[in-house]
Amino acid sequence: MSITPASVPVLPRGVRLHHDRVRDTWVLLAPERAIRLDPVGHAVLAEIDGTRSFATIVATLAGKYDAPPERIAEDSRGLLTGLLNRRMLELTE
Repeated sequence: MSITPASVPVLPRGVRLHHDRVRDTWVLLAPERAIRLDPVGHAVLAEIDGTRSFATIVATLAGKYDAPPERIAEDSRGLLTGLLNRRMLELTE
């Protein structure tokens, strides 16, 4: 499944964004898995609420960080595709 502008990314049941206070870093937790997030990964995943489309998330990030939407979309699509392949993200339309 490819990510389109109308796709709505959703963290599936059992997957959550978590701040690791001991290491002072953000991680994405899933059953028996954890991924340490860099600031870009955290910024993208923090915008996922299960209701906003990919296009809306890209526009929000582009405005927040004063960056070209095309670049935000490319980087975000890469991150989210990797999470889709690991079954740590789902898409709805």
